[in-house]
Amino acid sequence: MKISVAVFASTVSAASIRGVQQLQGLPLSSFGEVHSISIADAIAKVDLLGNNFTDLPISTKEHSPISFGEEKATASTAATGDCANPNIRFEWDDYSTSDKQAFVDAIQCLVNKAPSGNFSPSRNRYEDFVRLHQTYAPNIHSKSTTQQTHKFLLWHRYYVWALEQVMRDECGFNRAFPWWDEKKWAGKFEQATIFTSQYFGTLPGSTNGAATCIINGRFSGMSLSLGPGMTTNNPHCLQRAVNEQDTAQTSQSSWDTCMSRTSYPDFHSCVEFTFHAQGHNGVGGIMADAIASPGDPSFFMHHLYVDYAFRKWQLNDATRTTTISGCADNVNCAPLTLDTMVYIGNICGAKCPDLKVRDILNTLQGQLCYRYNY
Repeated sequence: MKISVAVFASTVSAASIRGVQQLQGLPLSSFGEVHSISIADAIAKVDLLGNNFTDLPISTKEHSPISFGEEKATASTAATGDCANPNIRFEWDDYSTSDKQAFVDAIQCLVNKAPSGNFSPSRNRYEDFVRLHQTYAPNIHSKSTTQQTHKFLLWHRYYVWALEQVMRDECGFNRAFPWWDEKKWAGKFEQATIFTSQYFGTLPGSTNGAATCIINGRFSGMSLSLGPGMTTNNPHCLQRAVNEQDTAQTSQSSWDTCMSRTSYPDFHSCVEFTFHAQGHNGVGGIMADAIASPGDPSFFMHHLYVDYAFRKWQLNDATRTTTISGCADNVNCAPLTLDTMVYIGNICGAKCPDLKVRDILNTLQGQLCYRYNY
């Protein structure tokens, strides 16, 4: 077994395809892949070889003063400080048909809206989110198993929450938010109930060594201009190329392996390089591109699962919502503390200021107020 040395590889072509209605998309090599390790390597802790992340100082929240967002949360319970009426995120199969349709309709609403103008050269409001991720990607993902940043889970928690705010404020979405229990579909993503012709579109394999354009579902014929990689102004279709060998790596075994890790940096490393990476690669096409992968709306269902895993791990030990450690960057490993800033580009206006880790570490306190239905 060897130490992993690259988070993602991408051979990017700036050439545009002829049109979004064709079946064949870009060559698979255009997207590269999100770097991953196998379940077996995670069990053997190969991703921890050559680092000492768990020896870094632990930042602890002890009767800290109220920081931004706490007074804006719903009324807190006296006993715990948790918000009293958290939004509940429902697993997709527990979500009503009406709610599912409203959810994908709200995403399509963002696709149809003009861009804010703050994330040039985004072509629509949905692409604002793609451009934000594209811009921040080099700093919010680990470069390798030995050059990690442990802001990945925290940044994406805030990022997905920001999408929810924009869907509600700008597209009138007024339902509970969903999440997707991905491990139920390990090895059979193609059969998953999100990938249907009614919702996110089906999950085809590759076509002649290229990804396959999605021509059904709510996002049928969707055209993107950002990516692969850092490319901009590059029109291409929403496209996928399922690999069920990769999706099999998102199984209960992968979940159990990560959940068994006791320090935040070790847990973070396991999640980033196992079921997070394998979920991306398993859907394939745009999702296999670590930088511009939010171009596929299924990205957000995948990261809702990743955040669910983070929340469940935190619930196993009360100190995990009040302490943090690890690397704040993937170059010099400056210590990650409760006062490390998380930047989101004010993508949802005043609701999305730059925040400290302490404000997003607990989903029931600080800026956030939500939990999962199981």
